[in-house]
Amino acid sequence: MIPVEYKPPAEETNSEYPLLLTTGRVVMHYNSGSMTRRSKSLLQRSPELFVEINPGDAATAKIINNEEVRVLTKRGEAAAIASVTDKVPPGIVFVPFHFEGANALTISALDPVAKIPEYKVAACRIEKRS
Repeated sequence: MIPVEYKPPAEETNSEYPLLLTTGRVVMHYNSGSMTRRSKSLLQRSPELFVEINPGDAATAKIINNEEVRVLTKRGEAAAIASVTDKVPPGIVFVPFHFEGANALTISALDPVAKIPEYKVAACRIEKRS
């Protein structure tokens, strides 16, 4: 095993994109969801793209639970349903990658050692959907 030094993400937050987006899985879907989104029972439990946002960040953006929002990064945007929850810390939002639009938000900067894309960290902002 060879230890590595911590390196900050390629993209950090700023005044235009003040939140840090992370993507991941939900238990109801597998990878892209191309198979699991065909299941009516799984879709009833997790039907569409959502974004988990901390209550403090939601209050700052005047976003309420279950409201339609837009998640925006330098690369694009995705429509999602806001899930206001204290499961995510302030300054962080979570989006599952199983739904259309989620991966358009991510950055493709390569990790200098592993040479894999840095999909898990991107600066973003959340807005009410108009």
